Amino acid sequence: MTDERPVVKRTARAILLDNDQNLILIKRTKPDEPPYWITPGGGVEPGVDGTVVDALHREVDEELGAKVVDVVPAFVDTVADPAETPGGVKVQHFFVCRLAAMDPGRRHGPEVEEPVGEYDIVRVPFSREGLASVEVVPPSLRAYLSANIEGVRALLAPDLG
Repeated sequence: MTDERPVVKRTARAILLDNDQNLILIKRTKPDEPPYWITPGGGVEPGVDGTVVDALHREVDEELGAKVVDVVPAFVDTVADPAETPGGVKVQHFFVCRLAAMDPGRRHGPEVEEPVGEYDIVRVPFSREGLASVEVVPPSLRAYLSANIEGVRALLAPDLG
């Protein structure tokens, strides 16, 4: 007997640092709901994305019109996803990376072409105070970042290898 749940969705999300001082987030505002802040990223598309990292690059390009470098795995979050399959889970892969370039005029994809609410690009100081100033979701990511600011920066150290 196994307690393993089926993975019904995988996502790639960027813990995206700009000059190692600011975290780039998307402020999501949906009609009749309080705003929340998410990391750029989205679902891995079978047949489109060869790897989870390919999905990360595609999603960052779509949502921000951006290019990233120094992509390093940082955190994995597994959450129930009963909407897709009862008993199934969504696995979210979070990668710390640096912003290489961004042109919001290049944004494209469903969030831009058929938005539900607003998708605003924001920069938040990458500090405990900065993180506490916004409602980053999922809560597990907010807790991880708040506890590991120095460690996240260390993932981008030149001597990491």
